[in-house]
Amino acid sequence: MDLSAEAFRAKLDEVLAKAEGTGLVTVDVNAGYLHRLLGGYPGINHRMPVCCEAMRQALSPGDKVVAEPPSGKGASLTVRYRLPRRSAR
Repeated sequence: MDLSAEAFRAKLDEVLAKAEGTGLVTVDVNAGYLHRLLGGYPGINHRMPVCCEAMRQALSPGDKVVAEPPSGKGASLTVRYRLPRRSAR
């Protein structure tokens, strides 16, 4: 299983596109949920910091962090992304 930053970004893009396709104007994405979609979480070799960093890198104006662990990088990190997304990457 690919748990690279690029894999997390691609899966996040997929989740956002699916939500946008349903007509939503925002979608909350949780790091634990996103990591589980790719596998490896929970587990001893999880890549949660990489997952959280990918989610933060995807932040655009109008997006906001609605929940985060004290360390900033954990399964409870939740970001509300505005839709539609602009392709900035």
